[in-house]
Amino acid sequence: MGQVADSRRAILELLKRNGAASISQLANDLHLTGEGVRQHLLQLHREGLIEAKPRATGEPQRTGRPATYYQLTVAGDHLFTKRYDVLAIAVMDAIGPELGMDAAKRVFARVTDTLVHTDQPKVRDKNLEERVQAVKDWYGQGDPYMDVETTEDGFRLIERNCPFYNVAMQRPALCSISVNSLSRLCGARVVREDSFQRGFGRCVFRVLANEPIDESKWEFKFEGEA
Repeated sequence: MGQVADSRRAILELLKRNGAASISQLANDLHLTGEGVRQHLLQLHREGLIEAKPRATGEPQRTGRPATYYQLTVAGDHLFTKRYDVLAIAVMDAIGPELGMDAAKRVFARVTDTLVHTDQPKVRDKNLEERVQAVKDWYGQGDPYMDVETTEDGFRLIERNCPFYNVAMQRPALCSISVNSLSRLCGARVVREDSFQRGFGRCVFRVLANEPIDESKWEFKFEGEA
């Protein structure tokens, strides 16, 4: 099993370096049989890590049946180290000093507007309970790490897998976007009572049913802002 995993990882690394490759090229570079490479590619394709295309960009036309080339999908490319968090933190840190804190707040508010606009159709004409169930998938469709609990004063959204974890742990202000977005989508004020930043290993968003809001008049606020 370890040898199979090593071979598949080697194929992914070659595709990462070369951009695209045919079965014969991969077999030659990895000293594997063509059929062995084909079986690995079939599994990687099932997992959504690679995709096939007719021929590599710039490859000269040949007579006969064109060779099939393989390249990484977005999911496959994400198996390799990324530094989005470093870039995001650098951008966030630059906004305040360069443009002022009012501008930073307007940027956060604009991001919130964009996210809410995308998800508004999911909650339109729904009651509070239906809205809460709809935003259960806010971080991702079918999110298995978000649970909903009913409380005396509303609901609790419990998220155990923050997709923005690396940035949020260093710049907690980012979480204000989630709090404001959820408030507007639920139509009731949302507050965080537990957080990853405070060592709980999760974020818990309390939806306060007795504090409805007018989404059209909602003004963005950072967490803790009066």
